[in-house]
Amino acid sequence: KDEFNAQHATDLLWAYATMGIEEQIFVSFAPIVVALLDSATIRHISTIAWSFAAANVDVPDLFKVHFVNQVTMKCAKKNVGVDSLSRLHQWNLWQTKEKMRPGLQSSLQDSCYKAFTSQETHPSKFQNKIVFYLLSIGVEPKEEAVMDSGYSIDALVTVDGRTIGIEVDGPCHFIGESRCPLGATILKRRQVQSIDDIELISLTHWDWIKSACSTDKKQKRAQKQKFLRDLLGLEDKKTVHFD
Repeated sequence: KDEFNAQHATDLLWAYATMGIEEQIFVSFAPIVVALLDSATIRHISTIAWSFAAANVDVPDLFKVHFVNQVTMKCAKKNVGVDSLSRLHQWNLWQTKEKMRPGLQSSLQDSCYKAFTSQETHPSKFQNKIVFYLLSIGVEPKEEAVMDSGYSIDALVTVDGRTIGIEVDGPCHFIGESRCPLGATILKRRQVQSIDDIELISLTHWDWIKSACSTDKKQKRAQKQKFLRDLLGLEDKKTVHFD
């Protein structure tokens, strides 16, 4: 315990959560985190809270009244950054919506939600390409749709009365060159599906690449359109051709 300060604990837990590793280390570190709460900054606390939420490691003895009081007190003392408030929002979703436990005070919940939804989105070229192809098969996606949870979905579509969220997951959503999703990606997928109660599809870059094997440009486009129709469960309808 004496060998770790708040920064050490924050860095270690964040690294494990980011790598998508659910380890006993989170449970082992809970008493250390409790002992460090008074001296930790709000950045430390919010990152640790996010790490437990991302890893989905439930330690009820850690997130008690003292934890919430420390968060409230430290948020009241100084201007808190958007990143810290956003992480607290995700932790609060975990506590109140997934674990059905008390969370932050309502006024602080509002501040965290506003911070979380205020962050700018920057659609990638990959995402723009998927939107282009969705339009070409007669589907009109709502881009960067903000859900009740506060999460922004890359493309929200309605198919035969079904609301489907499409997350365009390029390489930055995965660990290195692997196919293992990062902790932030895991957390978003889990919370959107459990809280917003919608069907969520992860469209990965490797699936998109292998969806068409033809070297002919028109045939390749047709193969990608079929891939999207199959993914969404659409009938083979007439497509819109873009020159």
